[in-house]
Amino acid sequence: MSKLTRYDSADYLKTEEDIAAYLDAVMAEGGGDPAFIMRALGVVARARNFSQIARDAGITREGLYKALSENGNPSFATVSKIVSALGLHIKFLPTEPIKSVKKCL
Repeated sequence: MSKLTRYDSADYLKTEEDIAAYLDAVMAEGGGDPAFIMRALGVVARARNFSQIARDAGITREGLYKALSENGNPSFATVSKIVSALGLHIKFLPTEPIKSVKKCL
């Protein structure tokens, strides 16, 4: 008889490339939902050392759990600290190609 275990994405985030691909997929799937993104950052934090991520972000472990919880509503400053502690950075790209701007003389 097979024993089933609960699937956890964190178990499969072994490399920086895995993490980047996972977060890219999260943004493509639910980029407009901040809670979805925060849950994904929580998965990445669990894939790493959650306590170390909290220390590196300069917040308590409990504060990190709260920020990344379903009911969490962290400030952008907190999100930025968490992202930095994970060794990541936020990058903004246009949703459409930028049209050339004509110079007015």
